[in-house]
Amino acid sequence: MGATGATGNALLHSLLTLGAPVRALTRTPHKSISGITGAHQPPVEVQYADATDPRSLRTAFKGADQLFLAMANSPAQVELETRVIDIAVDTGVEHVVKISAPAAEPDSPVAISRGHHAVEEHLRTSGLTHTILRPYAFMQNLLRLAPAVAQGIILGTTGDAPCNYIDCRDIGDVAAAALTRPDIAGGTYTLTGPEAVSYPELASRLTALTGHQIRYVNLTPGELRDNLIHNAHMPTWLADHVTEIQQLAMARPETPTTTVIDILGRPPRTLDAFLHEHHAPFRR
Repeated sequence: MGATGATGNALLHSLLTLGAPVRALTRTPHKSISGITGAHQPPVEVQYADATDPRSLRTAFKGADQLFLAMANSPAQVELETRVIDIAVDTGVEHVVKISAPAAEPDSPVAISRGHHAVEEHLRTSGLTHTILRPYAFMQNLLRLAPAVAQGIILGTTGDAPCNYIDCRDIGDVAAAALTRPDIAGGTYTLTGPEAVSYPELASRLTALTGHQIRYVNLTPGELRDNLIHNAHMPTWLADHVTEIQQLAMARPETPTTTVIDILGRPPRTLDAFLHEHHAPFRR
């Protein structure tokens, strides 16, 4: 599930590289999926599925042994993902790989993370083999900063706290390993890139990359939340989420893990490599 999302699409490419049979589920099967062509062997099945439509899930899961579960964060996430898991049980799926969150705890200060914990607990009682991936911030989400960077600023509320980032392609490769290697299946893995980088340091690197001065502006949590709602036009729940995860980085200093290299036998992609690869959106 989530074949058109950042992690799902990365996983799709990883599985195709391995030659694994795969069914890509999407709410818009009439639209092309990035990087997928009819020339792939084995061919990719593309099928309609919507977590709000149980009948579509039962049809889509028929004949599948394993399920990759990645859904966009939302207030309805717990309801939708638990429904997906229940239908996976009913249709004979044996193994679920779920994208979760690093602070997936019952008392997490991040509401979305508390939701991920609830879904993880549901998986544990489902009887399914389950693998939990807990990636930190996606490097791909940094592209959303491009409009502000074009104005010469980055806004946040993390101060000098270091933040973990990971390239979604590394998440996809780890997910593919979990789906194709029995020695990986069944674990819980926290995923990061090779370094934790603060917003001031990110601003410095973008300054060097673009040739224009980029400065970090540290706001109070309330100021950041208001800016996200009124200027970035985020829904309130999402503005709350962004503010909460930034405050968590302040409360719990983030450090990299070695999980990617331990599983894949190669280091994760670096932030500098990502920024250089995607430099165009950040340039004025």
